[in-house]
Amino acid sequence: MSYACFLPPQEELKNQEQWDDFLSKKGLGMIDVYQAWAGPCAAVNGMLRRIKNELGDDLLRFASNIDNVIKLIRLFERRFSGTYLEKLAGGELVHVIRGANAPLINKAIPDLLKAEHSVLEDGSERKVVRTAYMCMMITHKLLVLVYDDLHTHMITNVSTEAGPQKEVTVAIIKPDAVQAGHVEDIIQRVKDAGFEILAQEERMLTEEEAREFYSHKADEEFFDELVAFMASGPSHVLVLSKGDDAGAEVIDEWRKIIGPFDSTVAKEEAPDRWVVLRAQYGTDKSMNALHGSDSHEMATRELAFFFPNFQVSFQKNIPAKPAEKRLQRTLALIRPDALKEHKDEILAKIQEAGFTVALQKEMQLTKDQAAEFYKEHEGQDYFDQLIESMTCGPLLALGLAREDAVERWRDLLGPKEVPVAKEEAPDSLRAQFAVEDVPINQLHGSDSVDHAEKEVQFFFPMQQTLAVVKPDAQEHKDEIIARIKEAGFNIAFQKETSLTEELAQQLYTEHEGKEFYPQLVEHMTSGPSLFMVLSVEDAVERFRELMGPTDPEVAKEQCPDSLRAQFASDMLKNALHGSSDPNHAQEKIKAIFGD
Repeated sequence: MSYACFLPPQEELKNQEQWDDFLSKKGLGMIDVYQAWAGPCAAVNGMLRRIKNELGDDLLRFASNIDNVIKLIRLFERRFSGTYLEKLAGGELVHVIRGANAPLINKAIPDLLKAEHSVLEDGSERKVVRTAYMCMMITHKLLVLVYDDLHTHMITNVSTEAGPQKEVTVAIIKPDAVQAGHVEDIIQRVKDAGFEILAQEERMLTEEEAREFYSHKADEEFFDELVAFMASGPSHVLVLSKGDDAGAEVIDEWRKIIGPFDSTVAKEEAPDRWVVLRAQYGTDKSMNALHGSDSHEMATRELAFFFPNFQVSFQKNIPAKPAEKRLQRTLALIRPDALKEHKDEILAKIQEAGFTVALQKEMQLTKDQAAEFYKEHEGQDYFDQLIESMTCGPLLALGLAREDAVERWRDLLGPKEVPVAKEEAPDSLRAQFAVEDVPINQLHGSDSVDHAEKEVQFFFPMQQTLAVVKPDAQEHKDEIIARIKEAGFNIAFQKETSLTEELAQQLYTEHEGKEFYPQLVEHMTSGPSLFMVLSVEDAVERFRELMGPTDPEVAKEQCPDSLRAQFASDMLKNALHGSSDPNHAQEKIKAIFGD
């Protein structure tokens, strides 16, 4: 019996006319035939979405077929030949992959897409494959995934040569535990309990990704709260196994150590709270600090979601193969002297090298801040000069993103010592933008992935801020929410309510005694307001920039794309409120949303 896999459709083919129309278009087409209960479906689902989104190529098209699913599966069962596929697709078979093989699928689709571009644009010859049996078929018109009983292995089962598959589970240290600084403690507890960490990464989920990951809990009353929470900050994701054998008990062992889903239950039931992780680090059902796969099927799905290229074998002396190159981010600093003289040139070089500037902030460091950032260099001969160089004026902090960002940025920088950079790497940034008579190099780059995340957090700390759509802007709230999301904010919590006079006074207590205070309180109690908890790196400052100046006239002149420039009426009815600093944000969030 053959099973097909569900891929949320870009196009849905419900009849022969739609099918023929899809096949008539040029390009590499993927069509997915599905039965929702099939095990491999969940594992491949997220991977295919990512491939399509990452490639961003209009020549690659996706569709699904629902109505004719059984008929089509039976046709494939009866005849897996290139000749039959030509009839079906009006094209030629160009590739075959046997089994639910994530690494090969990840590699095959981009390669085939590149080849198809060459065929269409340069007239290259299309390589044709003919085979009597296949599990995945790709033509220049059509790609079909069909999984049969012999090949519905876990997504990490690459080939018979790779050896039997080792059981793994996916563990997630959730945003509450990450933000509380418990990652290192939890990882140590994981190791102390005898688990082997095969892979790990920090990951910031979007709301869409969180909904997809927890789609099996969509009917739970806490689902929306869980999604918002998981998108509120970075999580730390681990792939765990245990022992030298197949690690068959790893899923049950991990769920035993994290404890009940509801942290309050874990605290009540755990005889020793230190042993049960959710009892020690969690708060409630959604903010329960940790996640663990609850079955082999879910572990398969979750592994494909976070680590689509991951491979593992339990044969001795065959190490797990890490994921292929992934998008990374790293911290770049343009120190004050270079910023003053060469800012535009350096930014142009960064762009030319293929980096995306994901975060950017110009700021003046105090000596204490600089000393804290470079504390590992304290005691070195150059330390005082380094601190002086970092604090002699404003610097520019950048969060750079691309494949292998850490290594690529350090290659672009060149050697740390300016004379060495000039002699050995004259084209490097440190050589090109050295400042005369200043011995300290003018650019900084993180030296590892772990340091990159810590350094990005230093300059762009993950924060929450309170955002309020005031009564005068309620008619524009949907547009405002869309702009907020486009700007990269995650809406962790939101509620619409009419403020009481007491709560309005509490929200604006810092303005008490000012001439406009009574009118402000009166306006804020005149109708419903929408309250949101926004989370992102540097949330407070970034949301204030998005809002624009308090006076909408000034906003229209200085920041015409800001929210107040577009939606505010006057100084009183200026559409939005945002926290002024992180402490203010936490205080007001507690006042509006409670603990």
